Amino acid sequence: MIIVDDEAEIRDALCHYFPWEELGFTIVGQFDHGKQALDYIMNHTPHVVFSDIKMPVMSGLELAKELHAMNLHTKIVLLSGYAEFEFAKQAMVYGVRDYLLKPAKYKELIEVFSRIKDEIDRQLESKKSPAQEIEKMNYDEKVIETVKRYIESHYRDANLKDASVLVNLNPSYLSNFFKKKTGLNFTEYVLMQRMKKASEQLQDIHKKIYEISEDVGYSNAKNFTRTFKTYYGVTPMEYRRGVERES
Repeated sequence: MIIVDDEAEIRDALCHYFPWEELGFTIVGQFDHGKQALDYIMNHTPHVVFSDIKMPVMSGLELAKELHAMNLHTKIVLLSGYAEFEFAKQAMVYGVRDYLLKPAKYKELIEVFSRIKDEIDRQLESKKSPAQEIEKMNYDEKVIETVKRYIESHYRDANLKDASVLVNLNPSYLSNFFKKKTGLNFTEYVLMQRMKKASEQLQDIHKKIYEISEDVGYSNAKNFTRTFKTYYGVTPMEYRRGVERES
């Protein structure tokens, strides 16, 4: 996406102090006015344009009109300090996706751009050929399996940053992707593996609780005991006794 605003302070804040990557967007350009943005769009065609309405040279509304005339599928969100209804009506005529008033609220930005990201994803998915679909499915499966194997091998100290480097993805994107594909957060999957390993080791009566605690990544045995009880409903010692009775 690109951001267009003649006020450098606002433009800089939008570009650098909002978690675009967590929503799945990358800022590929920022411009002072609509003409600069239009010149860029003619050669690059970003998925989204987030633009102020009132700007010199070419306004956001004029930019929207030009993009609408070219029948581009770029989604446009306009930002303005002016609440005149005429602006909103004109924006709708030119296919503007949303219209936000300054100062834009954080929650509102999240809601609007999350919705737009979902729309873009659905459109891209619908354009894929069967071969591309299979390729994407295979890629997704490989990413998830790679991350799972990493956690299962490094359950003591597994972390999202190292996992993201392993699969060459942004940590925030990987976190959302992993949850979408597995139904579990990255940390929840790490916890599951730690508790699984702990329960297996508790079956060996010769291993002390603090040794198991350290082995599964807890330097403090009390923290391990509290976490284990929360997860299984019994303390490690109670779990061990239950195993002994069953055997």
